[in-house]
Amino acid sequence: MHDGGMYRRLSGRRCVQHALGFAVCQQWSVRPRHIVGLTGAAAVAIWAIQFAPLPIAQAAPCPDAEVVFARGTTEAPGLGPTGDAFVDALRSRVGAKSLAVYAVDYPATTDFPTAVVGITDARTHVLATAANCPRTKMVLGGFSQGAAVAGFVTADAVPDGVSLDVPAPMPPEVGSHVAAVVLFGKPSTRFMHAINDPPVTIGSQYVAKAIDLCVDNDLVCDSEGRSFSAHTQYVEAGMVDQGAAFVANQLQASWAADVPPPAAGTVPSPLTPPAPLPLSAPAAPASPASPVRGAAPSPHLPPAPLTPPGPAAAPVAPPPPVGPLA
Repeated sequence: MHDGGMYRRLSGRRCVQHALGFAVCQQWSVRPRHIVGLTGAAAVAIWAIQFAPLPIAQAAPCPDAEVVFARGTTEAPGLGPTGDAFVDALRSRVGAKSLAVYAVDYPATTDFPTAVVGITDARTHVLATAANCPRTKMVLGGFSQGAAVAGFVTADAVPDGVSLDVPAPMPPEVGSHVAAVVLFGKPSTRFMHAINDPPVTIGSQYVAKAIDLCVDNDLVCDSEGRSFSAHTQYVEAGMVDQGAAFVANQLQASWAADVPPPAAGTVPSPLTPPAPLPLSAPAAPASPASPVRGAAPSPHLPPAPLTPPGPAAAPVAPPPPVGPLA
């Protein structure tokens, strides 16, 4: 009987049907011990699958520092050329410290009011990092429109005249988690007025740890600038390296401030050797000898013998005279 697959089973035999009309069969049988063995193996396999330890997803460890950077207008998603160059320059200055990067997610188009999306995204990320990785030192940064985004994130208050849903300023306690702010080509007040946006003002908590870099004659950031090509020269002008050096110093100072000083008395000064421990209790100091009355010191004669203490001895009477013998 042909079954299409050229295989058929007959009473415990497996037969192969050849095209010439004859079949070659092989006797086979399934014994009870085979069934038990197969069943046991299947049970073991099922048990192993059910109770095998599953891989546990572990969160990435918190980095020592993280750069939160917003790219410039019309740049491709990511950090942008200026941001990439800045991170590379910073990595070479932080040594063995781990450095993570977060690219702010926002349109970065010439529809400038959409920059509020970047402000919200950067703020949300900073708050989450401060809560989940409190020892991570963050660096806020941006280029061009991204510099405006980073600057507004630090603001003390929502600027007047803003009609969009701008997020509230960050809580004051978050400021200690931000070690530095670096802005490349931040739009000047003149430029912001030209696009009908308020000027960028760095918050009071961040002014001392911020650096605002502008290439001379940059049309965007220099209030007297006339050259748009200068706006793309931050790497060539050495300002990316300047910003990286500033941020590296801020990070080192912030990390050093986190190291607690040694407890008093636990670590001896390297200049003062520790005092040896006494083997026994110190003896009480001897009382100075009282001066002897009537004995005048003399530089040439030995001192007079001392009178022993106590009452003076009574004089001894001479013996009575012996009378004449009878």
